[in-house]
Amino acid sequence: MLRLPSRIPLAALLFMAACGATKVAPAAPIAATWDVTLTVPAVHRQAVEEIVTIMRRDLGLPLPPQVSVFVYDSRAAFRSGLIEEGYVAPDRVNEIASFAAGLARPGRVLLHSRSTRGRTEWRRLIAHELTHVVEFGLAGGDGRADQWLAEGLAERVAFEVLERLGADSVADRRARALSGARKHPGYAAGRLDLSTLGSPREFTLRHQRDGSLETYQLSFLMADYLVKHHGMDTVLDYFRNCREMDRERAFLWTFGQPIREFESEVLDYLRELSAS
Repeated sequence: MLRLPSRIPLAALLFMAACGATKVAPAAPIAATWDVTLTVPAVHRQAVEEIVTIMRRDLGLPLPPQVSVFVYDSRAAFRSGLIEEGYVAPDRVNEIASFAAGLARPGRVLLHSRSTRGRTEWRRLIAHELTHVVEFGLAGGDGRADQWLAEGLAERVAFEVLERLGADSVADRRARALSGARKHPGYAAGRLDLSTLGSPREFTLRHQRDGSLETYQLSFLMADYLVKHHGMDTVLDYFRNCREMDRERAFLWTFGQPIREFESEVLDYLRELSAS
């Protein structure tokens, strides 16, 4: 793989398959049947290995056979990486680089190392973007699933990773998200407009307009609701169904209700949480 001076290779994770079974190794191999090839600067090695191990071994998330992760140490380098490794169109690079701390594409993750504050948020970012790689692998590409659910689930997984690392808890993040989600215009107006938030482009425009933190917190709470009521395996099945169906049909098939009905149900749920 071409290495450019403006880019620091964070990791190239190659999960080798043998006899039809996928084999993985954590930072310190715990079984001879696990294998991994990992290239990572020492400063980031432990964080990546811990997160990959938790996601695969503890949470059972199906990372694809090969994942490449790159970290950039400046906004300019990140901007270049978006074009070279993220396949972002040049006319959209400045827009994305102005607010994004990371970007996922099928089989790869790009991270801006100076965009987060502290060890906890850095690990959250890594886990969040790696979850998108899982989602893309299940759905057969990016942009196939509802964007609000893709972002919400990525946050849900990231918070669970932090909890298992002893750095945070899902319950605390849920309480903080509820406080922030109350400020979201859609919540206040009683109309979440999830059909629009399902579009990747519209999601970007909406979170820039309505508040990035509040939009992600709202998305997390909705994904968290689906995980609590249907289970993680069913939510992952939704992404698998997006490989064969459009977003609305996949949602109806997986969860047994149309997206508009769910929108009303989850809004009532959030209001009940706020009142309790």
